[in-house]
Amino acid sequence: MACDRDAPVRQAMNPFFPMAHRLAQVVQSVDEAGRPVVYLAEGRDADTQLGHLPPEVAVELAWQSPVQAPSRRHRRTASGK
Repeated sequence: MACDRDAPVRQAMNPFFPMAHRLAQVVQSVDEAGRPVVYLAEGRDADTQLGHLPPEVAVELAWQSPVQAPSRRHRRTASGK
């Protein structure tokens, strides 16, 4: 998948309560087998958590099912009409 190289990078966390977080650092290292690995570090500022993950992103990650709004029924008014 091609992405806009100028777009900000955000981290999606916790599939049971999906939130978006601002990243502060990208650090490359090696794992236990000596293979390269990249770590994405969350910032320390209070505004690092950006809020709920957009629903379409949670669906794309398969963290939740697509949701459709329920059909609307006619509601009675106080006058009974």
